[in-house]
Amino acid sequence: MAVGAPATTQEGESLRPRHLLLVEDNDAHARLVMMALAEHAVPVTTDWVADGDEAIAYLHREGRFAGRAELDLVLLDLKLPTVDGFDVLAEIRKDDRLKAMPVVVLTTSSYELDMQEAEQAGASGFLVKPITYDEWRAMAGKILTTWCGG
Repeated sequence: MAVGAPATTQEGESLRPRHLLLVEDNDAHARLVMMALAEHAVPVTTDWVADGDEAIAYLHREGRFAGRAELDLVLLDLKLPTVDGFDVLAEIRKDDRLKAMPVVVLTTSSYELDMQEAEQAGASGFLVKPITYDEWRAMAGKILTTWCGG
């Protein structure tokens, strides 16, 4: 595919670009997610914030986040500085404008209690961060196909 050419389906239809918010305090994990997403055919723009306060400001388009485009998906770590991921998820689900948006928890925690709490709080999915880059790429593909229609 030529650089700058729009991505297309097998039928030749253009794929609509997806806009994601990544809420992740670990720089290395954020870079892995963004690199892995970029390797797929679905065009993705990913904005990244590093803590819960920034996530809430972004979602409400406050301050430096005023005028941001509508989101297709939020990828949310649970363990965040300032405001944790569960509180960010609760904030999303109580906002009429945001509550239908898919939110996928992306965390190092594989504790059943965390999974249950995230599901009860309204998470659309729960993914444990992988170890190898090939696993990150596979996970990115799953995210795009399952929650972004790609």
